[in-house]
This record gives sequence, structure tokens and C-alpha cells, in this order.
Amino acid sequence: MAIDESKYTRVQLILLNLLSLLTLLLLAPYINHFVPTLVANGWHIDLLLAVVVSFCVVYLFRWIFRPLIIPVFLLVCGVMVFNKYTDSYTFNNVLIDYKGMVQGNLGAKDSKQLDILSLYPRRVESYRDKTVRGMREKINFQDSVVRNFSVKHSLDYYDEYFYKYGKITRFLSLFRFINSHFKYVLDSRRDEYFATPQETIQNGLGGDCDDHSILMTSCLQSIGARCRIVLIKGHAYPELYCGDRDDFEIMKQAIITLFPRPVVKEIYYHELKGEYWINLDYSARHPGGPYMNDKVYALIEL
Repeated sequence: MAIDESKYTRVQLILLNLLSLLTLLLLAPYINHFVPTLVANGWHIDLLLAVVVSFCVVYLFRWIFRPLIIPVFLLVCGVMVFNKYTDSYTFNNVLIDYKGMVQGNLGAKDSKQLDILSLYPRRVESYRDKTVRGMREKINFQDSVVRNFSVKHSLDYYDEYFYKYGKITRFLSLFRFINSHFKYVLDSRRDEYFATPQETIQNGLGGDCDDHSILMTSCLQSIGARCRIVLIKGHAYPELYCGDRDDFEIMKQAIITLFPRPVVKEIYYHELKGEYWINLDYSARHPGGPYMNDKVYALIEL
């Protein structure tokens, strides 16, 4: 039986209600952080579930004994402060998650690229065919140097979100490290040189667009991702396989949440027969960034 707490002053009630609201605001994204992603028709049901659970927890403490909300609020704040020193979920993550919730459900748009991806077999090897063959031969996701590099940098960022997004956090961490450290270096004027991923790692992550594509796809595949390389006029870029529509929605929410600055306003992707792929170009600030052009002339499936 709940204790009768009807003798509080108006000021006390206002303060208790304010603390209840603040506790709810902190608790909801924190609980959602551990709830599996649930998507229905593009809406993230897990967000609503986390709010309902948080409300029930806060209401329970208020129903048992209203002043209990004070130690509960202090406990939640204490956990956040402690997490700050353990590189875990903090106040900053709460803010990022709220932005991600709004942006993911209401803000970011999807921009589908024209699906004209194809490979045309020819009896005589053309320049395009030589490019496809040359890049395919250099991709290597089974080499120990590539694997160790990928595992190490898949753990650099977003570990506090692993419970929420699982392997996606590893893929996006690796993408972030490679793209933030990759430096563009031209090939010689006479020859097109395709570097192996080991070479690009050993030279400090320098190379041109095809070297970046070979590196990115090799590294991601070494930790379980599925990738491909798209050749367009004057450029090459890697793509990451997301899965079906619901999987794509989860990936989109993860990108919006984990890449908050600048705010993600649009996610670019290819979709064919229910399979979704997003752009991982070095020119993009986040996964799913804009394509340079849509003049696709070859696709390297791996």
C-alpha cells in the first residue's frame, strides 16, 4: 500500500514533479540504449517502448514514496557522471540520442540513386574490364595485416552503442577511422596503380579513390560486412550492404545518431529487389553521403 503523501506544499510538489520529469528525460534514452531496435513501417518502436518503461519506473517510485524520486534522480545523474570517466554512456549521449530520435523519425530524408548498376561482359578486354579485373585482384580481406588493422579500429568509436546497434557500430567505427585519416595521393600520369590494402595501411592511408575503395571493402569484409565497389565516370567508391528495408532503417538511425555533426539531412543509397546499399565514399562526411555522379559503368561484386 502506497504511503499517503497528500500533505506536501505546492512548492514541494512542483519540485518533485520537476525532478520526476528530469529523471524521465534522462532515463528514457538510457533505457532505449539497451533495447533492441524495433522498426515498423519506418518508425522506431523501441523509442516509444523506452519512454513507456521509463514512465512506469518513475511513476512506481512516486507511487511508493514521492521523495524517493530524489535519490533516483541523483543515482541516474551519478551513473552518467561515472560513465564520463569510463568512456561509456554520458549526458552528451543523451543529447545525441534525442537528436537522433527526432532526426531519424522526422528529419532525415532518403535519396535513392538511379539503379543502373551493371556489368557487361565482353570478349575483348576494354579499359573498364581491365580496371574491374585489376581492382578485384587487389582486394584481400583474409590477410592478417588487414584483419588486425580492421579489428583494432572497429573498436575506436561507439562502443557505448554496441548493445543498441551491434555489429553496425563496428562497421561505422572502422569507416570513421579510415575516412578521417585517408589522404588523397594521385597515381602517376602514365599508369593506373591499384594498391593492395596492406600497402595502403603501411603507407599511412594514402592513395587515390580506387585505393580507398579497395582498402575500405577489404577491411569491412574482414570483420563480417558485405561490400562492393561502384565505378562511375572518373571515380570509384565502396558501398556497404544494409539488408532489407527494416535493416536500412536501423542503419539510417545509427548513422544519424553516431554522426551528429553536421546534422545528417539526407541518406543516399541504392536499392534493387529489396536490397539496400549505402555510399562509403571518402568524399562523404558520413556513411550514405552524396554520390559524385550517377554515370555508373561497372559494378564490382565481391
